[in-house]
Amino acid sequence: MPILDAHTVEVFSHSPEQTRRVGMRLGALLQHGDLVCLQGELGAGKTTLVQGVAQGWGSLDPVSSPTFVLVNLYRRPEGSELFHLDAYRLDSATEAEELDIDGMLARGALVVEWPERVASALPREGLWAAFDIADGDQRDLRFDPRGTRYEGLLNTLRRGLYGGD
Repeated sequence: MPILDAHTVEVFSHSPEQTRRVGMRLGALLQHGDLVCLQGELGAGKTTLVQGVAQGWGSLDPVSSPTFVLVNLYRRPEGSELFHLDAYRLDSATEAEELDIDGMLARGALVVEWPERVASALPREGLWAAFDIADGDQRDLRFDPRGTRYEGLLNTLRRGLYGGD
């Protein structure tokens, strides 16, 4: 089983569809106030994972990269919100704070691409995922929980992906 240590889980995805399916399992576990941070170079599959997260979370909205609008909002039919922030074009954590991250987390879950650019504006606890391009469509995803809530979330995700206890 691809586990790097007691807390980190590694997933080797062979296709964009498989990355979306991992995202669907993750999205089904998210709650209001949850933070998911996605690191990786351009084209590494971050937005592909978010497509699955939104679907698994229950949104019927189409998912696209929010690079030029900064934040996309996806809604469940009952009104819950999932925010998708792309910090690539932000120059500082101050700019991220002006987007009201706390307000987003109060109203729903938040997924951040390029979180390292605005890390000081983000809560300390969250689920961080690093994406590496392995070859062609293959991706290596490493999930690292920061905080008790996210350790439990990642354990549940691991069981959903690989089975077992």
